[in-house]
Amino acid sequence: MYAVVNIIARLTAGTPLGEQTAALNVSRSARPYLDLTYQLLGIGFALVPVALALFLLAEPGRRATARIGLDLHRPWRNLAAGVGLAALIGIPGLALYLLGRTLGLTVEVQASALNAHWWTVPVLILAALQNALLEEVIVAGYLIERLEQLGWRHGAVVAASALMRGAYHLYQGFGPFVGNAVMGVVFAEYYRRRRRTMPLVVAHTLIDVVAFVGYALLPAGALAALGLA
Repeated sequence: MYAVVNIIARLTAGTPLGEQTAALNVSRSARPYLDLTYQLLGIGFALVPVALALFLLAEPGRRATARIGLDLHRPWRNLAAGVGLAALIGIPGLALYLLGRTLGLTVEVQASALNAHWWTVPVLILAALQNALLEEVIVAGYLIERLEQLGWRHGAVVAASALMRGAYHLYQGFGPFVGNAVMGVVFAEYYRRRRRTMPLVVAHTLIDVVAFVGYALLPAGALAALGLA
C-alpha cells in the first residue's frame, strides 16, 4: 500500500518520473556508531515477519524451515541453483532498468546511500540477506503454501505471488514493477515445483549484494557509464 501511494505521489509531483530518485540503505545518523546501531536494528526488526511466517507454517512434528526448504541440506546444489537464478534474473533485470530509465518510466535508484565506514559493506551484505529472507520466505514460501491450502489454482497462485512482489517495488517506477513481477513468476514457479526457498534466498542475496555493494564501491564515472547515476 505504501508503494502504491508512493507511485501516485511521484506521478502527481509535477516532476517527470525519470527525473526522480529513490535512495536505498540510507544513513540514519552523522555519527558512525549510532548509524551502525540504527542499521542493525532496522535489519533485525525487518526479520520479525519472517519469524512470524515460520511460526504460522509450523506443524506438529514438522518444522516450517523443512516444509519450505529453508535449510542447509544439499548446499552445493542450493548454491548452483541460486547462482543460475541470479544470472537469469539479474542480467535482464539490469537491462530492463536501463530501458525504463531511457523511457522515463523508472526513477534513478541509488542502491546505497550509506556513508563510507569500515562497516558499510558488511551492513549492505546483511541488508541483502534480510531482503532475501523477507521476500522469499513470505512471498514465495508462506504465500504460496497458504493460497494452495485455500484451493487456488496454480496459475492464480503464481500470479498473486508475482504481482505482490512487483507491487511493493512500485516506488521505484514501472520498470522495476515489471521486472520484479517477472522475477516473481520465475521464483514462484521454481518454489511450486521444488518446494525449496533456500536457492531463492541465495539468488536474491546475490542480486542485492551486487547491486548494493557495487553501487557503494564503484566510482561515479563507472556508475554513470552504466546509467546508474
